[in-house]
Amino acid sequence: MTDNRSEDDAPKAAPTNRGQGPSVPPVPPPPPPVLPRRMPADTPRPTHPAQHVAPEPEAAAGRQVAPPEPETPRYEPRVSAPGEDLPGAPPPHRESPDRDVPESATLAGHASDAAHPRHVTADSVGSRPESAAPSASAETTATATATAAAAAAVTEAAPGTGSGTAPGPGTGDGADAPTSEGGSPLAPTDGAGASGASGHVATATTGPRPAPLEEWLRQQVAEARWSQPHDVLGPHPVDGGTSVRVVRHLASAVRIVRPDGDDIELTHEGDGLWAGATTDTLGRYRVEADYDFDESTDSDDATWTTDDAYRFAPTIGELDLFLFGEGRDEQLWNHLGAHVMTVDGVEGVSFTVWAPRATAVRVIGDFEGWEGRTTAMRRLTDLGVWELFWPGAMVGQRYKFQILTDAGWVERADPFARRAEVPPLTASVVTESDYTWSEGDAQWMEHRAKTTTHDRPMSVYEVHLGSWRPGLSYREAADQLIGHVQYLGFTHVEFLPLAEHPFGGSWGYQVTGYYAPTARFGSPDDLRYLIDRLHSAGIGVIMDWVPGHFPKDEWALGKFDGHALFEHPDPRRGEQLDWGTYVFDFGQPQVRNFLVANALYWFEEFHIDGLRVDAVASMLYLDYSRTEWLPNVHGGRENLEAISFLQETNATAYKRYPGIVMIAEESTSWPGVTQPTSAGGLGFGQKWNMGWMHDSLQYIEREPLYRSYHHDEITFSFVYAFSEQFTLPISHDEVVHGKGSLYGKMPGDEWQKRANVRAYLAFMWAHPGKQLLFMGQEFAQPSEWSEARGLDWWLLDDPGHRGVQDLVASLNRVYRETPALWTHDATADGFEWIEGGDAPHSTLGFLRKDGDDRLAVFVNFSGVPVERRFGLPAAGAWHEVLNTDAAEYGGSGVGNLGVVTAEDTPWAGRPASAHLVVPPLGAVWLKLAR
Repeated sequence: MTDNRSEDDAPKAAPTNRGQGPSVPPVPPPPPPVLPRRMPADTPRPTHPAQHVAPEPEAAAGRQVAPPEPETPRYEPRVSAPGEDLPGAPPPHRESPDRDVPESATLAGHASDAAHPRHVTADSVGSRPESAAPSASAETTATATATAAAAAAVTEAAPGTGSGTAPGPGTGDGADAPTSEGGSPLAPTDGAGASGASGHVATATTGPRPAPLEEWLRQQVAEARWSQPHDVLGPHPVDGGTSVRVVRHLASAVRIVRPDGDDIELTHEGDGLWAGATTDTLGRYRVEADYDFDESTDSDDATWTTDDAYRFAPTIGELDLFLFGEGRDEQLWNHLGAHVMTVDGVEGVSFTVWAPRATAVRVIGDFEGWEGRTTAMRRLTDLGVWELFWPGAMVGQRYKFQILTDAGWVERADPFARRAEVPPLTASVVTESDYTWSEGDAQWMEHRAKTTTHDRPMSVYEVHLGSWRPGLSYREAADQLIGHVQYLGFTHVEFLPLAEHPFGGSWGYQVTGYYAPTARFGSPDDLRYLIDRLHSAGIGVIMDWVPGHFPKDEWALGKFDGHALFEHPDPRRGEQLDWGTYVFDFGQPQVRNFLVANALYWFEEFHIDGLRVDAVASMLYLDYSRTEWLPNVHGGRENLEAISFLQETNATAYKRYPGIVMIAEESTSWPGVTQPTSAGGLGFGQKWNMGWMHDSLQYIEREPLYRSYHHDEITFSFVYAFSEQFTLPISHDEVVHGKGSLYGKMPGDEWQKRANVRAYLAFMWAHPGKQLLFMGQEFAQPSEWSEARGLDWWLLDDPGHRGVQDLVASLNRVYRETPALWTHDATADGFEWIEGGDAPHSTLGFLRKDGDDRLAVFVNFSGVPVERRFGLPAAGAWHEVLNTDAAEYGGSGVGNLGVVTAEDTPWAGRPASAHLVVPPLGAVWLKLAR
């Protein structure tokens, strides 16, 4: 994809010395010092003239200056130059909302705490998946930083001493701070609320000292606006020892405390940065900070002891970064997002996010008071992955990312969050699963891997969990839903999208948290419990998945880092105007990886058995519902990138999880939807038969008197029934928005409406293909569905509506017991016409067969009984295994007394025949006795 940024958006490199010899441009004067926020009003400002006066040009010769930026990759953040203020300002301080969340473990208390490093033992070091980076100690961190520092260090002769200074920060981004005549870095004159000292200036020492910082860099680091905070903060090797620098705004004193008791008092450099050094390596340590918020009393004095987040090596491995860059990390959710882990014996959470065009990124949350100035993340690669391990953060705490864009700071939820707040709240939540799957689930998964949906019965009950029975949690729904589905005999439950979504009226189809089950009904482990219970009861689980588009909520995926990132940058491809949503950039490797891994995530982490992919047609066609569109490279309207994405998703899912099913909601005649990708198909396992749904509903809505004139509407689907692996859907889309329920579509009085529903369902279950029925239609609910209220369960007290439910249970029972109905769904050898052209009587008959297993189906869509001779393939007793007009289903009892005897009398090309009664608005299934 080409870079669409304007010249103004291009990354700007910091000024650099490109001259040869001693003549170099002077360092631009630093801006006035920025005091830490919330400093007491009476705090004296630094007064040393060297902090306000730019150095003379001759004094600046040979000085360290900000380095040039590297070659600009596809994505590159805008980095400020010395003296340049980045656009925007941090959001105002937001106090942590008063909610029942765990208190941060980072506020560990005074040195007397058991958590103090002097009391710490050698904990076992946790790790991420095998490909992640190993845990690192402070020594290894310092060693890694020393390599970068040696390559970028610029030395100078300090005035008056002739001795060299310590190297700058690891990448060379820092520069020397103004120095006194003695050559040591200048510390600001300290006042109340700063260092607690009497205002002296540090003097030169013979021991190691921290590398000095230019004031512009110090301010960037103090405000968490620097892309490489680990190069400035934390431990770093210097001549003669190790330096350490931390950010502690408003502290009156800061020290490094170590298990051996050899503490290091730090000096306030200004803007909340504190620094010090030691002649040896630091090893494991913690940071202790004193706070005196009111000098007139000691009652609010506090000492906080915390681990230093900037002493740890990256928690994501180079291989993981490489695979993500290539778009081939099939377990991406294990590497990006928030993950609880133990590093160097310290428990905390690793936060990782992809924001390639961000200038700076901070993670904010319950663990740090939602302030952000001490939680700057580091940019790891040109790919734009940012990372920070925060010691003490824990499961249950909320968080967000603050991203510095060209327009200022913005807050975003974590795209890889595996849990979120209950809408309308929008923060992400740290979570880890401790769920143990049952033996019943294990047996289900083992059996699933040995079969496919093509060679087993599959009838699906579609459920919107929030309105099936309102108020139920995932766990509470388990017992009630399982009992209902078992009675009806469905093999699978299909849930409307359960990924997090802010607007309930979208039914889940406008997703903001692709990796987070919606918190409306409980925790992720609660959803695991529901699926586990369904599997143990012998019921499969399918979930709707929405990879085609996503909403424009400003806190979610849209313009994530200030630019089009997950969406295509050109609105002619990047927006779906009908739905007011963005369209994913399927050609971007990292976006494809985000989506492919998301599909695998639901199979891996939640053991689901299938995904129904929503709105596939909108993905396949570049001109779908658009008046302005861009053709593909060949000039056509096919979205080649989306096609490739769907093929990759399906092939990968079937490779990793045998026995699952990928289902396409594809409303056009796109060829090869269920053909394997090796044959050029899209690779789906099933496709919704939208043509059958449209034609059959159009037919059944007509008055019986006029159906004979439109007989082709009910028979046309048999022409193409074997071109794909089809599912016949009566879904949520057909019973909402003024379309009426299935019962509501039928003509006639109440009895006729229910009779029409029974006949139609019998026709549907006998038609080649799998079946899907939306909740409420199984008992012929008259009102159309609304997500705002539950189903009309009270209707089951009416014998007529209960009869329809009993019919559905019988349909599923006979269906599962009759291989002829499901073994040859996609091949013509499993179907044979008996009577397809009896338009005057609105009657049709056909055979479903599997070897010697044969089922004769007769359906009468007219309002009068049909009583005549029909041809059959063999003489003998044919049992009436189902009659929709039976009294037990609320019918009138017209039928054949349970059995039909076929004679050796040829009829209509058949070797045998029988006199048969097909009830009005009814269907009869006959099975040859063996």
